[in-house]
Amino acid sequence: MVSVLVVNDQSLQRLALRMLLDPEPDLSVVGEAASGAEAVRMSAALRPDVVLMGSHPSEVVDIATVRRLAHPHRGPRLLQPADATPHTPRVLVLTPAGHEGHAYAALHAGADGFLLEDAAPDELASTVRVVAAGDAVITPDLTRALIDAVRRQHTSRLLSRTSDLDALTERERDVLTAVASGWSNAEIAERLSIAPTTVKTHVSNILGKIGARARVQAVTFAYESGLVRPAA
Repeated sequence: MVSVLVVNDQSLQRLALRMLLDPEPDLSVVGEAASGAEAVRMSAALRPDVVLMGSHPSEVVDIATVRRLAHPHRGPRLLQPADATPHTPRVLVLTPAGHEGHAYAALHAGADGFLLEDAAPDELASTVRVVAAGDAVITPDLTRALIDAVRRQHTSRLLSRTSDLDALTERERDVLTAVASGWSNAEIAERLSIAPTTVKTHVSNILGKIGARARVQAVTFAYESGLVRPAA
């Protein structure tokens, strides 16, 4: 069972998301939060697998909240025993149409996936499952905006990312290039003629060397370091 904490500043939106997810046999909404601060407190107390974070069209994605959820060890251990391991949920952001550009900032803050708010109900449920399993999700609607943002940031970040790229082995660079191309672990294993478990090991090593928490951050690193270049 995948536990979900729904975060939205609109009560009707929270209710709608609960009604869409709760009927799924493997999904359970364990709580609802109306603000970023409440989301952080409830995440620490309820320890959900996924925080489904939305925002009203009049607001932007709360980047500070995404960062506190994705990196709880950097802040106070709210509602947890002093010796408890900070809970790190997967963070899935529902992005309003017209605010796609904020996805890039949320990505760097630690978000694990993005979905437009007008996505179909079955797409929402499947995306929650994918993110809960540890994979990253960026819908095609957001890919263009993210690539454009990467292109704008590329020059300023290139030098700082070069040393991290140098730390990767040639095989790790091959795997990272494949990840940035959207290949699954099974596809990478088949195309590089290596075992799926070896792919997982390479991905884990890559994340550790570049300081990323999930595959989705590794994708932006691949572009920022110049290993992969956005299409014209």
